[in-house]
Amino acid sequence: MSIKRKRRFHAEVATSSLSDIMFFLLLFFLIISTLANPNVIKMTLPKAQANEKTNKQFISLSVTEDKKFYIDKESVTFEALESTLMAKMNGEKDQTVVVRIPFNLQVQDLVDVLQIGVRNNLKFVIATSPK
Repeated sequence: MSIKRKRRFHAEVATSSLSDIMFFLLLFFLIISTLANPNVIKMTLPKAQANEKTNKQFISLSVTEDKKFYIDKESVTFEALESTLMAKMNGEKDQTVVVRIPFNLQVQDLVDVLQIGVRNNLKFVIATSPK
């Protein structure tokens, strides 16, 4: 006489907590992605009361306190700044160049950079931090 079990073991995976885990991972990566900006060199920007954000694709031009120039985190000399900037533009004159310059640099340094935009009819915007 064979003995049969009334209850059979069924293998199952508990999926009730997977939706909670996925929600927290999604939230974590959304918060981290908004905080990370890979095209920014750390510097203290001038303060302004009215700040606008640009939604367009832009080229970042950063000037450090020791007058080193960076185009999208690539170091360039001042003499090669205009040619490198025009090469990055790829003939698209409607792109915006965001100039990030420290608040304690001389005005003449800012004017020297902005003259490149005037000569080539480029749109330059000065980055500021909120007051």
